[in-house]
Amino acid sequence: MGLKGVEITWLAHSTFQIVTPEGKKLLVDPWVESNPQCPKAFHDAGFDGILITHGHNDHIGDVFACAERSTGPIVGIFDLTSWLGLKGVESDRLVGMNKGGTVEIEDLKIRVTMTDARHSSSFQTEDGQIQYLGEAAGLVVEFSNGGTLYIAGDTSLFGDMEWIGELYEPDVAILPIGDHFTMDPHQAAIACELVGVEEVIPCHFGTFPLLTGTPAMLSERLADLEIDTEVIALEPGGSTKW
Repeated sequence: MGLKGVEITWLAHSTFQIVTPEGKKLLVDPWVESNPQCPKAFHDAGFDGILITHGHNDHIGDVFACAERSTGPIVGIFDLTSWLGLKGVESDRLVGMNKGGTVEIEDLKIRVTMTDARHSSSFQTEDGQIQYLGEAAGLVVEFSNGGTLYIAGDTSLFGDMEWIGELYEPDVAILPIGDHFTMDPHQAAIACELVGVEEVIPCHFGTFPLLTGTPAMLSERLADLEIDTEVIALEPGGSTKW
């Protein structure tokens, strides 16, 4: 397994802590203290870097608080990081990029490539206005040991996932399965086949009644379709390490 030395902890919904082989802590989609299912032990946690897939509240609802108690880069699509800068986040920490681009974060010993995702991206401000924050994206994270993780973000199924698999050969994928706003378990199973991963970590399910997909349903669909991908089903605060 290429992710040897990497630990992934699910903080509920689509928020994750990733510990690199060097022990650096990355936060994916900072929805922490206002996340109804995130364990309290992580509400005041600091991180060495933040990765953002898109700008909806259930992905960046606590971005400013997390940025204050964290160090290191904040990576996201250019429109979103530019907005964070306008809101007071230090400009030298912001790594704005766009789809197809790759950035190397030397201090964290990772490479991040931004891929497509089929979803919207906006944030409702305190006065009720909708702030456009660019497009939603996926992220491919390559670690120093050669392991590769595909974080799909919020998305529907799309055929170019096959190209993501061919270009980056990820070992593990983090895929949404909740339905209504993202893929359902059936689509996520097909995504596993397109990307060609050995293991999948499901997310974006169970937080609200609308999100009806479950890891068990994903396992059933993978078995029905004879797709050889193992489901790593985590509870909030649960971890897996390779």
